[in-house]
Amino acid sequence: MTACWIDTHCHLDAAEFDADRAAVHARARAAGVGLLVLPAVSSANLAAVRALAQQGGDAYALGVHPLYVAQEPADGLARLQAALQAQAGEARLVAVGEIGLDGFVPGADAALQARWCSAQLGLAREAGLPVLLHVRRAVDPLLALLRRSRVAGGIAHAFNGSAQQARAFLDLGFKLGFGGAMTQPRALQIRRLAAELPADAWVLETDAPDIPPAWLYRSAADRARDGGGHHRNEPAELPRIAATLAGLRGLSLDEVARQSGANARAALPKLAALWPTSQAAA
Repeated sequence: MTACWIDTHCHLDAAEFDADRAAVHARARAAGVGLLVLPAVSSANLAAVRALAQQGGDAYALGVHPLYVAQEPADGLARLQAALQAQAGEARLVAVGEIGLDGFVPGADAALQARWCSAQLGLAREAGLPVLLHVRRAVDPLLALLRRSRVAGGIAHAFNGSAQQARAFLDLGFKLGFGGAMTQPRALQIRRLAAELPADAWVLETDAPDIPPAWLYRSAADRARDGGGHHRNEPAELPRIAATLAGLRGLSLDEVARQSGANARAALPKLAALWPTSQAAA
């Protein structure tokens, strides 16, 4: 079988892809990435991710990222709710996201993030959709919100917590997203989790253009010394990222492809109708 992949988190609408977006998408397909999930990050790009998903034969999610909530207009949440209601019957709308909490960026308003996250979890519950979660240095507060919300599961994107926190997400019906960070040799905790988690616990993602894998990563010092430099991530990198996971788990690449696809469809059930029948049966 030729491996075929689902990138469960890719910001193809990002400005970094403005110059060559079609070529990036073509490279992903050529690499065997048969489906991308494109999450929105603000009420301003809800239409953009929907249009890209429709044009490219991909999936999308609607939501407001925690680092964008402070920039939202007064009717931002109402816009999101209206979009979710208007697109409720669309096969390509598979989740509410990217939503969550971020405790890493200095000066971010934690209370505002929590209010937005709680409200968006409510919208996801009303819509019967899973969620794509941003969780950075805020795992326990987000878990507390999830325990109260009773949403239909989803994915904890770019997971970087403890084994105990991983188990808490799994117990709530979530999968854990692994991508470029897992390829960094010094990311010992992430690599240990990727190796040891149950087979049905994880999904693969790129977060392109962000979180470049080790072979694309350049430190800030290197970029400054060399006058910038390209280290943009792309969805076409997913198979090589998957090869890292295969090595950590002692599996073949085809085995990882089958399991990651099954896990992605379990986390985001509407993906099943978008996935080629031959791949879903593999």
